[in-house]
Amino acid sequence: MKWMNNLATQLLWSGEISNRAEKQVVADKLAAMVKDGQTIGAGSGSTSFLALQAIAARVQEEGLNCRVIPTSKEIEMSASILGLQVTSLMSDKPDWYFDGADEVDGGKNLIKGRGGAMYREKLVMSCAAQTYILVDQSKFVKKLGEKFDVPVEVQQEALHYAETQLGLLGANTVNLRLAEKKDGPVITESGNFILDCNFSEIGSDLEAKIKDLTGVIESGLFWGYNPEILSN
Repeated sequence: MKWMNNLATQLLWSGEISNRAEKQVVADKLAAMVKDGQTIGAGSGSTSFLALQAIAARVQEEGLNCRVIPTSKEIEMSASILGLQVTSLMSDKPDWYFDGADEVDGGKNLIKGRGGAMYREKLVMSCAAQTYILVDQSKFVKKLGEKFDVPVEVQQEALHYAETQLGLLGANTVNLRLAEKKDGPVITESGNFILDCNFSEIGSDLEAKIKDLTGVIESGLFWGYNPEILSN
């Protein structure tokens, strides 16, 4: 027996989706690529939210059998409401992965993580044979860091050490991300804090340098992953 209450049957999204028409075009492109029997990794964020709905519509209309590996509770709940079969990396390997991005440079390097799921996203992306990044034109930049800081997920006890070490790596500012509808900091899917770090220059070695810091779980820098970029 399935739950039939509102929270089990109505899709929820926190806030207005910017550039929705452009994002919907990209979401529909992605949904057209789904094949029967595939396991698909699903990233977080508004574009992924729209893509998941487009995928679910195809699954329902064509009777496709596919499984979804979500990278956040938000996407997991949405997949369940949409009637998609949810699985995990413990059971399945993704045939491919899709996600949005905050920034994309000319080399297809990314800044991600405004949704706070960079560890889960990077893990599922790393397990997939192919990654598709869904963006509208506003996400393209000449160099990373033009519009957004680099998010860094840190273990809670490592907060002060990580802030100090990130400064030594060249961060101009290091800010603890605070929640909007709860007191205190944002807590990630894995129970960690997020530090948003502004760097004047982001090079090819910065992702590895950040990851090497004790207490850092993951960063929102995605350098050299060579995803396929889908845009409107």
